[in-house]
Parts: sequence; structure tokens; C-alpha cells
Amino acid sequence: MYDLNTICEEVKKIAIEAGHAIMEIYQNEESFGVTHKKDDSPLTIADRTANQIICDHLVKLTPNIPIISEENKEIEYSERKDFDYAWLVDPLDGTKEFIKRNGDFTVNIALLHYGKTVMGIVYIPVTEAVYSAIYDKGAYETINGKTTKLKAPKFDMTDKGLGVVCSRSHLNEGTANFIAQLNEPEKVSRGSSLKFLILAKGEAHVYPRLAPTMEWDTGAAQIILEEAGGKIISEDTKKPLAYNKENLLNPYFVAYGNVQ
Repeated sequence: MYDLNTICEEVKKIAIEAGHAIMEIYQNEESFGVTHKKDDSPLTIADRTANQIICDHLVKLTPNIPIISEENKEIEYSERKDFDYAWLVDPLDGTKEFIKRNGDFTVNIALLHYGKTVMGIVYIPVTEAVYSAIYDKGAYETINGKTTKLKAPKFDMTDKGLGVVCSRSHLNEGTANFIAQLNEPEKVSRGSSLKFLILAKGEAHVYPRLAPTMEWDTGAAQIILEEAGGKIISEDTKKPLAYNKENLLNPYFVAYGNVQ
């Protein structure tokens, strides 16, 4: 059994180091060396640099825990299905926002145990804020050395003026229809896993994502949101998202703050 408290503190340091490397590129490079993957999504020098830093440190920290990362070669499910623990990494979540230079990008690192997130760290390089959670031990925000426990305020889906989080880069018809059913909702546009963090902080209430995402986009933020009183629910099964599935694509989902 692993000491998750100790590991969490070390992973925070890893995320911060990766974030500093990302900011070095963000602030000093005119071109980010943008290439495109098979699915036409962008990839930058910052993605590759941060991934190398994170993976190198995780291998030293927990040599027996395999790493599933957006930027690593995909591990076949025939091997992955036998993992008890696994790291789930998105070294630069919000690459499109990074390229646009709007600051809405994060470093996401989650620890999985039999398909469930048991620890998550999200680091925001631009603000240097660290968000973390361990299963059944609460969610926390650390800014300028001050740590605060996160607890999303309660609300009802019939409430007027709910804050609805929308992706900066993705808003399709299904999402628009979901929003249209609410009582005078107020749209909040953010990128990357910041969308989940503002639910955990009570700065918005619901985030419908009726469009494709991958497991590494949600893993770390899911436990932070859950430990703050929220949830991420599959649109089909109405159950929490599961991880290390045969297909690493998430189902469509809706994320909620502390809904009653």
C-alpha cells in the first residue's frame, strides 16, 4: 500500500516543475514548435518537455506504477487491464489555449487504483495555483503558500442564474440544448481542467460536456471536484466516469458542483 499523503506532496513538486518549464517556453518562445497528432490536435515543445519531466520523476518516485500519458506511446489494453495502480497524465491540458496565449492551461496528474481516481493534482502555471485531493481526505487549493479546503456550495438545478461552464474551444449543439433547459443560466467560458476547478470552488455550478474528451482530461480534476462535494456523471449510465478502460475516450458527461 502506498502512502498517498507523502506521494501527493512529491507529485505537487513534479507538477510545479513541469509548469515552470511550460512557462519558460510560454514567455520566451515566439513559436511553440506546433505539430499535429493523428487526430489533428496540436502538440507543442511545451507538451513534450513537460511530459518528459513528469514521467522521469514519476518513474523515480514510484518505479512499479506504470504511466498512462497523452504524450506517451499508448499501452495495449491487454497489458493495461492488469494494472492495479497507474498514473494518468496530461502534461499540458489546454494546448489550444496555450497556443492562443490566454493562460487557460494546466498540468494534470492523477493516480488510479483499479479504474478509480484516488489522488489528483492540477497545477495552473500562469497563476502558480495548486489543486490537490486524496480520496476521502478533501480537496485543497494552495496559492502563495496559503492552503484552503474546497467545499462547493449547495444548489438546485432549478435555481435561477446558474453558472454554466463552457469550453473556450468547443461548444456543440447538444451542449447548447442542455444549457437552453436551464433557468436563465449564465455562461462561463474557460479552457482545460479549469472548468472543473471553478465548480469545486463554487464559482460556477454545472459543466455539460456532450462532446469527446480523453481520460487524462478529467482524471485529476474528477477527484478534486468529488472531494469538494461535486461529481462527474456519464450522460449514458449516470455513473461516475471510470478510468483505464479499453477505450481511453470518455463518454459524454455532465460535471456538477454540490447539486442537491
